[in-house]
Parts: sequence; C-alpha cells; structure tokens
Amino acid sequence: MASSDQTAPLISVLVPIYNVERYLEECLDSLRAQTLSEFEVLCINDGSTDGSRALIQRYVAMDARFKLIDKPNSGYGASMNQGLEAATGTYIAVLESDDMFAPQALELLYQALSTSKAPVAKANFTLYWSEPQKRTESFDVVGSFAGKTFCPSCEGHEIFYQKPSIWSALYSRAFLDENHIRFLETPGASYQDASFSFKVFAAASRVSCIADEVLLYRQDNEASSVNAPGKVFCVCDEYTEMQTWLAHRPELEVRLKSVLARMRLNTYLWNYNRLSPELRKEFFPTMRADLQADFDQHIFDEHDLGLIRTAELNTLLYNPKRFMSAWQHGEPKPGRWNALKHVYALGGLQLLLFLVGKKFKGYLSYGKA
Repeated sequence: MASSDQTAPLISVLVPIYNVERYLEECLDSLRAQTLSEFEVLCINDGSTDGSRALIQRYVAMDARFKLIDKPNSGYGASMNQGLEAATGTYIAVLESDDMFAPQALELLYQALSTSKAPVAKANFTLYWSEPQKRTESFDVVGSFAGKTFCPSCEGHEIFYQKPSIWSALYSRAFLDENHIRFLETPGASYQDASFSFKVFAAASRVSCIADEVLLYRQDNEASSVNAPGKVFCVCDEYTEMQTWLAHRPELEVRLKSVLARMRLNTYLWNYNRLSPELRKEFFPTMRADLQADFDQHIFDEHDLGLIRTAELNTLLYNPKRFMSAWQHGEPKPGRWNALKHVYALGGLQLLLFLVGKKFKGYLSYGKA
C-alpha cells in the first residue's frame, strides 16, 4: 500500500545482502554519493554470518536514509519480496550488494520516468573487474531503443532476449503491485531476476530507455554454478513461473508465447553449456522435455530463431546423441568458419546446403537432422 506520510521517499532502493562484507562498503558508499538524495535504502540482511550486518548498522547509524531489515536465511527471492513489501517510495530501484551505482544513476533513471510518464526506465551498465587489476567494459542492453519510449510486448521484442539486469532500471511501485510482479522464492540466489524481468517487460505498456551506463556490475565475484547440483534446475523453475503468470493474461500470452519459447531455448542452452559433464546428463532430459512441449504446440518460428538456433533445437529433439556430441565444446566462437563447423556437427551436409542456399524454411520439422 502507498504510504500517506508526506515525508515518504521518492525512491526505495532494495539491497539484498548475504555474506558480502568484502564489497558492501563500496556498494553503500555509492548510494551516499548519489546526486538525487530523496531515497531510502532497505538493506535486507538474509542471515549473513560474516561482518555484513555490523557494516549495515554502521550506515544506519550515520545516515537516516539507511534501514536494516533482518531475516533468517531464505534466499534472494524472499529477501526481495520482503523489501518490496517494506518499501515506502514511489519508485523501486535495486542494487546488488557487490555492485555500485554511478553517482547520477538514480537521477538519470528518475528523469527518464518523469519525462516519459512511463512506469519503467531502463539503462545500460558497465562490467567491472577489480581483480587482478581494475578494468571496465560497456554492456549495451537497450540497443536501438536508447532515447525512446516503447511498448516491449507490442514492438521491439529483442529487449526480452537481453540479460535481465534488473538493477539498471527504475520501477513504479504501483505498477509492480497492480501487475502482481514479485520474485519466485526459490532457495539461494539462482536466476530469480529472470521471471521478474520478463513480467516487467510483458506488463509495461511503456518503457523509457536511456543509453547512460548507470551501474558497475562486478564480475570478479561471480559465483560459479557449474558444479552446484542444487542450481541445475533453477532456470526451469523461473520459466514455469513465467508461463504460469502469462497464462493468467490471455491478451499478453497471444503476443508473447513465442517470445517466451525462444527465451527458454536460449536460457536452457546457456545453462546446459555452463554445467559440468555430469550435471549436463542430469539436466538434458528436462531440457528436452520442456522444449518438446513448446515444439508440439507449434510455438517456435525458425525465421525468428535463426538458422543456428533452429538447427540446435531440431537436433536436440530429433537426434539427442548427435546434439550432445556436437555440443561437447559448447556454442561456437565468433566467426563464419566456427559457425559452419558447428552447423555441420549438428546437421551434416544437408544442413550446410540449407545454409549455402539460404533455404532453411521447413528445416525445423522435416525430420531427423
């Protein structure tokens, strides 16, 4: 519910925190350095066992905008939902506890919303490495929509295929509440931003995009899930949640069911690629069954997928042994020659002839690769 308090902040910044003492100070300092000052910071401590809680208390003591929310360890999704319920701001921002906002981040995002009257503002961000030496790399997620306001479900579906990056955005709290947009409360911190991001773009009639890079997204604290059995199927949970949410909105489902199918294919292949060989074997039957279900409903469009994705899907469904053999070294590296080798491994000479002749219409359903 919206607060009636006249002193309610403009923005509530949610900072989910679990055992990140090493980076937390830089994160919270980046909030104190913001050029827009009308915000509250909800530090959601998810049962940290290191010095994170003591650091939070220090900021609470020095700056009244910082607030501590203590909870037993129950995972990222539960922390974010608790933060959303406790927020009093008109808008919601998210900052991961090992990342840093640029000084003008909140001001730029708020300006985009206030100018466009959209419920969501989306910006680019910067990849950041602090070890072994500091370096940065730009990451463009808004692409050709920079400086524009558009409807993602009506046009520009490409934004659905970008990295979720929920923290380089600002959201109307009323918009999130009205559309029942919350996080899936699965254990740990495993891709719970995926379904949240999909719901936001699906429900938003207008999204305002800016080219500015508003956040440093830390890369040298990336926890690997390659050998974590408990995280193998987390992506499946997220896509089940997206599908369930979309099924309750028939008008959106008509527009987005093929988008969701392509997203699932992309994400499942990404997940398969990063798993250890043993966990790949465990994940493969579920991946194949879920994609088969979409295929049986004739949701996929090979011209939308492109030739390589179409070949991967076709081989996965019709010739799983060949798919696993072709995928031993993962997705092809950039370059035409690497792509040709990958396509040949997936579909042999017949597929290469499709490629050369640019005639792959019907390939998805012609039979075995």
